[in-house]
Amino acid sequence: MGTLPHAFSLFALILLLTSGTGADQSTKTQAIFKGSARIGAIVDTSSRIGKEEIVAMEVAKEDFYGFGNLTFLLINDSQKDTIHAALEAKDLIDTRQVQAIIGPQTWEEVSLVAEIARETQVPILSFADTAPEWVSERWPSLLQASPDKRAQMKAVAAIVQSWNWHQVIVIYEDTDSSARGVIPHLHDALREVNSEVSQYVAFSPFASSDSMSKELENIKSKQYCRVFVVHLPFKLAVRLFEMAKKMEMMKKDYVWITTDPITSLVHSINASVISSMKGILGVRSYFPKRGQHFENFNQRFRTRFSRKYPQEEKKEPGIYAVQAYDAMRTIALGLNKAGSKRGGKELLENILDADFNGLSGKVKFKNQNVAAAEIFQIVNVIGTGHNELGYWSNGLGFSENIHENSIYNLSMIDLGQVHWPGGPGYTPRGWTALTSAKRLRIGVPSFSGYEEYVKVESDDRLGTNSSGFANEVFKATTASMPFFLPYEFQYFNGSYNELVEQLHLKNFDAAVGDVEIVASRHQYAEFTYPFTETGLVLIVPVRSSSKAWSFIKPFTTTMWVLISVITVYNGFVVWWIERKHCDELQGSITTQIGIMIWLSFNTLFSLNGPKLHSNLSRMSGVVWLFVALIIIQTYTANLTSMLTVQRLEPTIPTVEELLNSNEMVGYCTGPYMERYLAEVLKFKNQNMLYFQSAESYAKGFEDKKISAAFLGIPSAKKFLAKYCNSFIQIGPTYRIGGFGFAFPRGSPLLASVNEALLNLSEKGALQELERTWITPQKCAKMPSDDSLGPSGFRELFFITGGTTTIAFVIYNRLGLAETKRREEDISGKRGQVMEGGVVLAARERRRPAERAKYGLVCFPVGSWKKGRKQRLEEVYEWRLEKLGDRNPKAGDTSTIYGFLVFC
Repeated sequence: MGTLPHAFSLFALILLLTSGTGADQSTKTQAIFKGSARIGAIVDTSSRIGKEEIVAMEVAKEDFYGFGNLTFLLINDSQKDTIHAALEAKDLIDTRQVQAIIGPQTWEEVSLVAEIARETQVPILSFADTAPEWVSERWPSLLQASPDKRAQMKAVAAIVQSWNWHQVIVIYEDTDSSARGVIPHLHDALREVNSEVSQYVAFSPFASSDSMSKELENIKSKQYCRVFVVHLPFKLAVRLFEMAKKMEMMKKDYVWITTDPITSLVHSINASVISSMKGILGVRSYFPKRGQHFENFNQRFRTRFSRKYPQEEKKEPGIYAVQAYDAMRTIALGLNKAGSKRGGKELLENILDADFNGLSGKVKFKNQNVAAAEIFQIVNVIGTGHNELGYWSNGLGFSENIHENSIYNLSMIDLGQVHWPGGPGYTPRGWTALTSAKRLRIGVPSFSGYEEYVKVESDDRLGTNSSGFANEVFKATTASMPFFLPYEFQYFNGSYNELVEQLHLKNFDAAVGDVEIVASRHQYAEFTYPFTETGLVLIVPVRSSSKAWSFIKPFTTTMWVLISVITVYNGFVVWWIERKHCDELQGSITTQIGIMIWLSFNTLFSLNGPKLHSNLSRMSGVVWLFVALIIIQTYTANLTSMLTVQRLEPTIPTVEELLNSNEMVGYCTGPYMERYLAEVLKFKNQNMLYFQSAESYAKGFEDKKISAAFLGIPSAKKFLAKYCNSFIQIGPTYRIGGFGFAFPRGSPLLASVNEALLNLSEKGALQELERTWITPQKCAKMPSDDSLGPSGFRELFFITGGTTTIAFVIYNRLGLAETKRREEDISGKRGQVMEGGVVLAARERRRPAERAKYGLVCFPVGSWKKGRKQRLEEVYEWRLEKLGDRNPKAGDTSTIYGFLVFC
């Protein structure tokens, strides 16, 4: 886009105004400068802006330069031509020798005029839209006398934000000043409110009706967006709206927002023109229309304007008039301060020192630019006129009025009813719904990590169909929208990143599936609110738990020690009390200690031990038995709970330990996950292993390829539901991702889809769909661990079996030793037999009491040797009679030898 040459040529219209004004001199502002001066102006005398500027400068000349002095206001006509404006500037500088120049309006004209004045440094006060930042270096004498449009573009963006329009179409004039000076500010302002420009439309200053019609028809047929921001010269904008009305683009669902070049002139539009602009919402520069100074100016302006331009129906001054008035005052102040040095650099420096409140607002220069405008008026074209809805203040927002107690809002909805092109009472969506012939192309991944979210099936008869939680959520969302939205699913075989890129390439209108919301994908698309939980979690296998010592876990070590001490103490007390009443509790020290310990643990379970003789011991035993029953029941209940309720313990307890151990970790979501693990969580690339799907994690764990795996919350829920006994989640939830629907950047559908999604969630429909499609699966069977096998009681069996075995071994060893000793005693007795006398066995000599009690049995040695078997039977009979042993064991001679005497 560049500057197009205008079709008009040169010469000047020089007006020398020295006559009276017809105004009451008593009401005029006191003159600032009373000397002689020559001030030039370059305006388009055929435009409304030029006419207002001429009249305003004439009124200012009367106010600030005195009446009847030698001050000349030389006004040349630019004829809307850049070259002609440059020639007029050269005439004013070289021939008329003006001391300052006011105007022109366009940057193309201003740049040539500034170049001509570069050597003479004649101050030029420009009313162009904006000026590049490098202007001060190239043309030090060029001053921007009107505020730039940066703040005004923020006001436009605030209107767009108020109605949640996320996409607009910008129409502007194909000139450098618009393309490089204004439109970039509008683009930035819209981005700040999360809105995008879907299309830029540039019209030539000389655009024909046919070219405008074709461009509008192209927009109407190919664009869903129906919000237009128009930044055009007034006359070109009028032609645009007349064409739009003919093409039925000034009807319901359309939004037209205009900027200063159009809105600041709505006060001058006649009825025939305004009928084609009905419903337009505009932003214009604000200036206070109150105070004696303005009332005086307004009265004289209207009188002079009516006399000078009787063909104009509307006589009110606008922003361009008061800016021209303030420019004349600025030059007057500079001339007065300069004294005799009234030209070039000295006058420029004095003008830059200007600091006053003019009719247009604050006039103070900074870096050769007048102070930026902070307040703008919001205007709505209705009927045969316009309605002033309110104001927008930079940094504050919208308000109904401007004073100290004003209430500000970020949205203009509270300013009152807006009459849109479709009429009042209806707020346009900002985009048009599609017809059934124009369906949305919805991209669906052919392969999904989980079939519960997206499942694509092909059938020879029915073709390719898809189902799943994501598809059903999208269907429910579109069904709940207040308009018909036709669409069709189209299946994509590439990766998820490639699917999202297709939106940017215009191959799909949306993407539906288990598409994760990732920052890197936002350069290609925008996402709805997530319809699943968001976050990333770590899954690790469960540690194989050993129940070998589980029987001691119901109580702590301290509890076990306390039970043991109390048990022994209770047994000691009972033994101490009962030891004098029972012979069995007496004996050697070791015997009594053993009896005491046995008594302690016997009373732990019952009172069926030795009969107690003392009431004190009975009291102690009963209380301890009661306490013991409680302890036993508590122990049993706790042990039962521990054995039946599974307690999962992770193999790796923390993420930090996983990092330090250099174990392999799995991921399956894509490159963004790899970057997140490496850059944020600091995992080494060689310790990360990619999997095609979350289902393949189980195989990776089984083959010992990985020790942990990262999954999104939706995937983790499915995985843990299926393998609930084998894996567990550890560590924090990293708040990233979530599944959402993707749309092209700036899609007008996004806001409506988000609203429908929120409605589904609030009504519980989203949760119901999740219960239907994401039903927890049956837990995968691990090797049977429910029944209690010997392994859980291995130590107990070892203890009791070992104790019994030890007792058995000790008993047998002692028994064998005793038997051997007795046999040795019998052999000794046989060797000690003497003829005619009595020899007693060694054991009998140690038992005089038994010998006296039972008497002796004397057998002749000879008869014993001859009839040993017969003699033994006689001994049995004697043993039965004397000892009362009615069940002697056959062959048991140990007792017989103990009482046998040979003679």
